[in-house]
Amino acid sequence: MDTPLNTVAVVGLGTMGTGIADVLTRAGREVIGIDISEQAARRAVASLEASTARAVARERITEEERRDILARFRTFTDLQAAADADLVIEVVPESYELKQQVFAALDAIVAPTTILATGTNALSVTRLAAESSHPERVLGLHFFNPAPAMKLVEVVSSVLTAPPAVEAVTRLALDLGKEPVAVGDRPGFLADGLLFGYLNQAAAMYESKYASREDIDAAMKLGCGLPMGPLELLDLIGIDTARTVLEAMYTDSQDRLHAPAPILGQLAEAGLTGRKAGRGFYTYEGPGSSAVVPDAQTRGTAAGTSVGREIRSVGVAGSGTMASGIAEVFAKAGYAVVLAARGLEKAETAKSRIAKSLARSVDKGRMTAEARDETLARITPAGALEAFAEVDLAVEAVAEDLGVKQQLFASLDKICKPGAVLATTTSSLPVVACARATSRPQDVIGMHFFNPAPAMKLVEVVRTVLTSDEVHATVREVTAKIRKHPVDCGDRAGFIVNALLFPYLNNAIKMVQEHYATLDDIDAAMRLGGGYPMGPFELLDVVGLDVSLAIEKVLHAEFRDPGLAPAPLLEHLVAAGCLGRKTGRGFREYARR
Repeated sequence: MDTPLNTVAVVGLGTMGTGIADVLTRAGREVIGIDISEQAARRAVASLEASTARAVARERITEEERRDILARFRTFTDLQAAADADLVIEVVPESYELKQQVFAALDAIVAPTTILATGTNALSVTRLAAESSHPERVLGLHFFNPAPAMKLVEVVSSVLTAPPAVEAVTRLALDLGKEPVAVGDRPGFLADGLLFGYLNQAAAMYESKYASREDIDAAMKLGCGLPMGPLELLDLIGIDTARTVLEAMYTDSQDRLHAPAPILGQLAEAGLTGRKAGRGFYTYEGPGSSAVVPDAQTRGTAAGTSVGREIRSVGVAGSGTMASGIAEVFAKAGYAVVLAARGLEKAETAKSRIAKSLARSVDKGRMTAEARDETLARITPAGALEAFAEVDLAVEAVAEDLGVKQQLFASLDKICKPGAVLATTTSSLPVVACARATSRPQDVIGMHFFNPAPAMKLVEVVRTVLTSDEVHATVREVTAKIRKHPVDCGDRAGFIVNALLFPYLNNAIKMVQEHYATLDDIDAAMRLGGGYPMGPFELLDVVGLDVSLAIEKVLHAEFRDPGLAPAPLLEHLVAAGCLGRKTGRGFREYARR
């Protein structure tokens, strides 16, 4: 096991196996590709020829280097071809019986020192090792798709794996330009262990008809900066594959959040397994295509038949970062804005914050000095809500306290003219409770902006059971006019983004609490393996642990699912005053400003 892993056999030449072979050959390894299907082997060769041709065209490699790479890749249909390999990586379909057959056959073919790696992300590495004649050489080597692009590789040890085998494949991963993360043997390992719970909840959210597939995907892309929405990603992974992984996770954890959403089973049984079948949550041009085509569920350009009210002036209540950001957004879009705070001085300070923000935009060439001056001129600071008497839309952005918001809405009800739309920016409180504080609940709606409001494109439009069609249409139209993307959702805890984001963050905390992985490894895994712009602990410290705990408590109280109960570690840190960056310490420590 101390010998360099120069010759590597890859068993299974599907998308993942082909990608791994591409990475290995480019790194100078001799690669033996094995698949029972000659057609799969030919596709793998053609894929390598195409990818290296593109590399030559982009001047990343020379034509001579391309010839050397292609010469290092040989394909076979018999496992005997692996006899001289230093390492064998199997990436056959996720069936324990199939993988066990491959490992049993390899035991009789390869040398005792050859390392055997499984590419599974759902099945037990320990069980495969225990049934091998040399369990000490069996481990997991989990690449992420597409293997040439994704940096993360999870190196999975069982209790039987010899440390030299782990060291050898870790060195190989580093030589391949990857970032290896050592993890223990449990379904989903690290990245998928967090990712698939989130995907499952998104599928359940869609199945309950809480939000459309397009709105769920748009919300997570625009609200969290993710490269793909969860339903798009499920179609890419394969709905049948996702269901297999979740079944394994649920068997291990008994956490209801891991129990596969029934729709995953229904789609899989119908053969609607995603892109590979040409249809899953979305419909594609054909099997294997990434091009989405309209189908019966595709929503037209209009969300409904109602026409909204005319909005010319907007009142924004509050003096914090969110209030000033929202006022800036409306003023930039040409609306007359009244910015009201508790006292004129606070309102003037909020307007000064907007002036600084606009000045930065001028400095960066994003707007002209003239446009800045015009925007500022549209904003009128006020020291009391009475200034909202003639606004067409009133948006509150005050403290996330239901009593405070209800009192404010009761005041808006008396002050605002008939027909004015009253909106709350709450991220976790029931919108209907604000509506019931007024005599016109049909005019109340949620407009959940994301921070920083000038930069973030998403607005969750939260309709209560009392909100009128006309008010809903009005807010969707206004959201489009201020160049934001509206997504519709009902009035329940977390709406779309927080309902999917915070259980994922909570599960990451549980992983650390259970000593399964470190903060750094989890953050790296989700950035490199999931394409997240920030790891979960980086994000928790930015959001604030107290804010995160409050949202977790709201979700748990609403859905009553034991899996949503806040992780004790989060509660302990908040109790200790470790709230994240704002206090200088959260999950990590930060330099005091």
